[in-house]
Amino acid sequence: MAIRFILLVSRQGKIRLTKWFTSDWTAKEKAKAVKDVSQTVLSRRSKMCNVLEYKDYKVVYRRYASLFFIAGTDIDDNELLTLEIIHRYVEVLDKWFLNVCELDIIFNFQQAYTIMDELLIGGELQESSKRSAINSLKRMEETEKAEQISNLL
Repeated sequence: MAIRFILLVSRQGKIRLTKWFTSDWTAKEKAKAVKDVSQTVLSRRSKMCNVLEYKDYKVVYRRYASLFFIAGTDIDDNELLTLEIIHRYVEVLDKWFLNVCELDIIFNFQQAYTIMDELLIGGELQESSKRSAINSLKRMEETEKAEQISNLL
């Protein structure tokens, strides 16, 4: 199971976060894929299935509040596992930001990327434990603060 890309898109179609796990996409192909996939997902009604096909990929998405979390996977990958990975990412975001909202992701996008990197490596789930991921993020934050203090002195 390998996730090829993850997109976070607002209901208005604004791209909030993109992460590509493979390098076989050119910049032009990425832009076209983001546009096509986001338009397709945004145009679907809420009662429709959360899985669709795009070219040689399977697109799995889930809406949380005003954001769509979209993952592109291989065509033969398990959709339910992909939905679970999306949900785990949202749970860790929620725990880290204490009730996450779209503005948290907009203004703290580096932390959102760091959280994603903590959970996924190369599109594969690395850490399934929320507690372990949060503890690792806390250690990174403490190290950054210690470095900033030592730089000031």
